[in-house]
Amino acid sequence: MSEKISPMATATKQIFLARPSPYYWRVTFDHPPLNIFGPETIPQLNEIITALETDKDVRVVVFDSAVRGFFLTHYDFLAKPEDTTRMPPGPTGLQPMPDMLVRLSRAPVVSIASIRGRATGVGSELALACDMRFASRERAILSHFEVGAGVVPGGGPMARLPRLIGRGRALEVLLGADDIPGDLAELYGYVNRSLPDADLDGFVESLATRISSFDKRAISETKRFADVASLPPDYEIAPEWDVCFASIMRPAAQERIKKLMEQGFHKPGDVEERLGYYVGQLGR
Repeated sequence: MSEKISPMATATKQIFLARPSPYYWRVTFDHPPLNIFGPETIPQLNEIITALETDKDVRVVVFDSAVRGFFLTHYDFLAKPEDTTRMPPGPTGLQPMPDMLVRLSRAPVVSIASIRGRATGVGSELALACDMRFASRERAILSHFEVGAGVVPGGGPMARLPRLIGRGRALEVLLGADDIPGDLAELYGYVNRSLPDADLDGFVESLATRISSFDKRAISETKRFADVASLPPDYEIAPEWDVCFASIMRPAAQERIKKLMEQGFHKPGDVEERLGYYVGQLGR
């Protein structure tokens, strides 16, 4: 029987955990109106990833969203930079955000991103750190807008995307800084499959339930060998976060971010809903 969803114990609850069974967990982002990820979100996500690493029973985790139109979006540009930079490194020695994503990729459980709405910036980075990604054909958007705003992405996409979709397409995603709809994301290999929106939940539920019925040791050992062949080493991911925060402070990025803010960035409305379009207009 499914447990009642219980929030992480933090001042501002943004992530909720449900355990439909001891073997199958669901993690739901619920930080309306935009599911923006910031310093307050980091300890909440870290708590969940630590539980995934240490729980003896869990075999599958599904990440999804309760916020219409947004799976998980960009980092909080209104937060003080020091609220993030003063956090100590995680167990891998990486800074907290890339640390959590690396640990999620290597955790002895299967992680699945069920993407309905925008997976932008951090949202895309979390999806890329998951073992599998499934998207709503009509309602999913994946993107890395950062370069269009004068910022270097920081959560590992330069290390992960070329391995997943090839160098040329990865550079198109990262340097084009445009929105990638669900059907194109499937064509590129950015997601495993895109499905009709009405079928997404049922498909993911069926797959997660199926895998959760298998032996945990067989799952974790098989995944570990696949990781050796496919995951980037930490030294490729480590510098991205530092360069990301350094790039945010540069005049070119500050000017572009200011223009976005004036147009409605960080607020419900057209800029957040069509971010790829708006970053493409900043230098024109």
